[in-house]
Amino acid sequence: MKRSRDIDPIAAKAAILDYCRRKGALAAGVADLAAIERIAPPGHRPKDLMPRVKSVIALGVGGQTQGAWTVPAKALGYFGSTETRAYKIAYGCAFFIEQKFGFRSVYCPPDMDPDGGPRVPLQSLKLHAELAGIGARSLAGDILLHPEYGYMYFASVFTELELPPDQPMADNPCPAPSCVAMYRSIGQTPCMKFCPVQCLTGEVGEDGKQKVMRYDMAACSEMSQQYETVPTRIVEAIRAETEAEREDALFDPDNKMLWYKVSAGSGGWFAQCFECMRACPIATKAPLADPLLRGQAQRAAAEKK
Repeated sequence: MKRSRDIDPIAAKAAILDYCRRKGALAAGVADLAAIERIAPPGHRPKDLMPRVKSVIALGVGGQTQGAWTVPAKALGYFGSTETRAYKIAYGCAFFIEQKFGFRSVYCPPDMDPDGGPRVPLQSLKLHAELAGIGARSLAGDILLHPEYGYMYFASVFTELELPPDQPMADNPCPAPSCVAMYRSIGQTPCMKFCPVQCLTGEVGEDGKQKVMRYDMAACSEMSQQYETVPTRIVEAIRAETEAEREDALFDPDNKMLWYKVSAGSGGWFAQCFECMRACPIATKAPLADPLLRGQAQRAAAEKK
């Protein structure tokens, strides 16, 4: 096994981030571990999961295709997300680090804390990505956005290999100039205006930057993040006093869709509302936001050679 003194941390970091990009990540970086430990609440810090962790690697993969933003909301809900791609890359990255450098590493679980309930994650992948400089918080419920890649899904890797950290983004791409102009006109940005349940509010300062962001998680979750829906329906069926009530609880048209998504393994089972991102010019029109725009950039670069 290689010793730490045999490894150039700068070269190791370059190799690890290159691995992530080769496997499909659009962006990758190393977060400042001390900053995460200071900001994250007790029980949800990297050292709570991996006591000897030295580095936190964050990576992001592309979100929807450009075509996805053109379909009706009821169809977009079935598209799910690309987050599982990010998790696969992170899982492979942990193996890559152990095999190449000989330091223990772990794919950071993106899942909920069994002690905290269905809305408390084990770790904040968003915090990791933000401190690694691959996303900045937006007016759309703090969703991270990237000036080039727009809307991404994130994953993290913890390792005992010490790597030099990156810095958070110096400039936040949100709000975009068009969003500032809309706010000046009607007092709302596109994400605020087009949220179906109006869970987003906020303020844009005189400097055109975010001043206040407000997000009503309860209103949002009632529509889009129904982690408790399936057990609730089962309980209703168990408690039903008549056969008709039981059938209604299990086979109501809306509930049938849940059973279908479970059986089909649809990635769109949860968090099915993308309307704030559909209306976001950064998410949909950033220079490399989706395969169509990335392909155009690649063809343009090829023509210049």
